[in-house]
Amino acid sequence: MDAVPRSLRASPTPLLLTSDAPRSGPPPWRDDSLLRVRAGIYTMRSAWEGLTPWDRYLVRVHAFALARPDAVFSHESAASLLGLPTFGHPRMIHIFDARRSRSVRYGDVTVHTSADARSACEVAGIRITAVEDVVVDLARALPPALGLAVADAALRSFDLDRERLLDRAAAQRNSFGLRRLQWTLAHATPLAESPGESISRAVIEWCGFPDPALQVEHRVDGRIFRSDFCWPDEKILGESDGWLKYSADDAAAAAFSVRAEKRREDALRRQGWRIARWDYAGALGVDALRRALMAVGLRPVRRPEVAALASVGRNARST
Repeated sequence: MDAVPRSLRASPTPLLLTSDAPRSGPPPWRDDSLLRVRAGIYTMRSAWEGLTPWDRYLVRVHAFALARPDAVFSHESAASLLGLPTFGHPRMIHIFDARRSRSVRYGDVTVHTSADARSACEVAGIRITAVEDVVVDLARALPPALGLAVADAALRSFDLDRERLLDRAAAQRNSFGLRRLQWTLAHATPLAESPGESISRAVIEWCGFPDPALQVEHRVDGRIFRSDFCWPDEKILGESDGWLKYSADDAAAAAFSVRAEKRREDALRRQGWRIARWDYAGALGVDALRRALMAVGLRPVRRPEVAALASVGRNARST
């Protein structure tokens, strides 16, 4: 049985239909405080400008859902609604239509079809392809490190396991992106706690470093601390700072988190651990992650996979 989400992410900003606009005042297309998201659908310009690229994309998906209530969302559009990682601002709205003989594009919409069976579910009036299909489709289409982040997040967030994804992939007749899909599903794990960790794990492998243990627990000053990556024989830990590890909206909370992190690291160093840190951009750029691990003494044990490393930060599907 396919995993069924309990809820979908709401639009980060309210959407206004032209038909619902008050009769008094200027029409929406003449109101400078409003921004047109789609024909006949607007949102507050100030709210839009404060959104991250991936949340702007989610607003576009919800606007399309208002315009086309019959649409079945797939790929990045379904991932955005599900709360799975999306990267940058995806260019296209993706929907699935099994009635078509071939996939087509019009404007900013890609309509997919497939010879393989697809199931869909409806949540709060919005229809999406099954979570399993979203993972398989994006693992085929995205750069492998990004597809891995989607697969990891799906395993972590939904009631499914890797075997179910492998079974779904094995039933596919479409050979597009098959090697990419197989690599992604072979490496997927629910232990990764952020997209940055997933991407970092791919980069660590492709740089030729030894495979790390994930989410290892360490007792520090009477408390349990988990490391993102651990090489016990070398006494090395790796820490990937995620997108939202330190709150930009709460300076006091951010300062507290930084101090607590420093205390934990100091205690770990007293126990003989060497600690490498990098952020999300450092993983995407590869070199910062590699330098951080080399600086604490970790050395590659196999040749780097140059082509795979070059793919990490290249996602033509997003701006």
